[in-house]
Amino acid sequence: MRHARDYEALGLPLGASKADAKAAFRKLALKWHPDKNPGGWEAEAKFQEISQAYERLMTTDEDQKVEQLGM
Repeated sequence: MRHARDYEALGLPLGASKADAKAAFRKLALKWHPDKNPGGWEAEAKFQEISQAYERLMTTDEDQKVEQLGM
């Protein structure tokens, strides 16, 4: 299930589409990637946070459940 903290980590409003999540992730990944911020533990932690949030948003099966319910 999607969580508000995942959307917040990517700077998205609740219920944003997967395409929006992908675009936000790419933008943030370029900004916080450890290779662009060598030696920065803060950048590494932020990159891990946005990577995990993106992964959770993209692997959810919530869309399939909604379709099965006919909503």
